[in-house]
Amino acid sequence: MSELTVDLQNVVDGPGVPTESLFQSWAQAAWLGPDPSEVTIRIVGIDESQALNHQFRGKDKPTNVLSFPFEAPAGITVPLAGDLVICAPVVEDEARDQCKEPATHWAHMVVHGMLHLQGYDHIDDEGAEAMEALEIRLLAQFGFGNPYTAEETVKDS
Repeated sequence: MSELTVDLQNVVDGPGVPTESLFQSWAQAAWLGPDPSEVTIRIVGIDESQALNHQFRGKDKPTNVLSFPFEAPAGITVPLAGDLVICAPVVEDEARDQCKEPATHWAHMVVHGMLHLQGYDHIDDEGAEAMEALEIRLLAQFGFGNPYTAEETVKDS
């Protein structure tokens, strides 16, 4: 496992956002790349999440996590995985609605987003099954149960 640097940008006021060290642990566990890399995790509110989701995905509503893989120009090698944008109010609402500990859901969003940065997706059943199995295994390292046994669906990510 290679080292992953996390640049945390929290632009949300209020309690409930996990510590930087937790984000580092969760993202590091989900970094499967052979080389060191860096990820920016930006914690945002409803307005920024909705604007980004609309601009980049054509969906005019906030979402839990957006993943933006870094695409280096030809001939440039920079150790950047990309950016994750996580909407704190959506994550907190989903955790409450799904009767989950907030930290469990935050960890799931980080792991889910990190896997997207590495090319995993859930567009078809086969990809979804592989991605979900990996998420379950990675989250178990932190003592978290299967996030898919409850009502959870990772929507719009």
